Amino acid sequence: MQYQSYTDHQLLDMLRLGDKAALNEIYTRYQGILYSHAFRRFPDREEVRDVVQDIFINLWNNRAHLQVGTSLAAYLYTSVRNRLLNIIRHQKVQDAYVHSLQNFIDKGENITDEKLREKELIRLVEQEVAALPAQMRLIFEMSRQLNMSHQQIAEELNLSPLTVRTQVRNALRILKVRLGPRTFSIFF
Repeated sequence: MQYQSYTDHQLLDMLRLGDKAALNEIYTRYQGILYSHAFRRFPDREEVRDVVQDIFINLWNNRAHLQVGTSLAAYLYTSVRNRLLNIIRHQKVQDAYVHSLQNFIDKGENITDEKLREKELIRLVEQEVAALPAQMRLIFEMSRQLNMSHQQIAEELNLSPLTVRTQVRNALRILKVRLGPRTFSIFF
């Protein structure tokens, strides 16, 4: 209850010193507002949850070097906006690539060669997924192959949904690095 009486500036000072309760209070104050703000601009519940969660994870991870110019609220809103703009920009690039790929497919050139390349790419992706750490691989396969939600995976493996979300996100980052952006965007 004591933390509710602190100002945002005081909470930031305590956060910089590693006070997790200060982070919890900031999260309590701003999580709902940021989610609503983001969802109005980008109506994908899972992606918006991930964005908001990442903002607070980054807030904690960068607490020692945090530079908040105006107010904490403005900083958080700007962080959400920038993250959403990055996602939208990435989706545009991905859509352009998919459109280009679709045009190539529509032309129907070299179908046999494409099948061989597709099999090779699938083998490569399976190989890289198999190289993930055991729990990360299990969570990733449950998410992608069994189409289970983060909540369902968390319940089945007795983990927190945040852990599941983090493991899936980390798996995607690892695969993106290992496979390269082009191959990664085809499959994920």
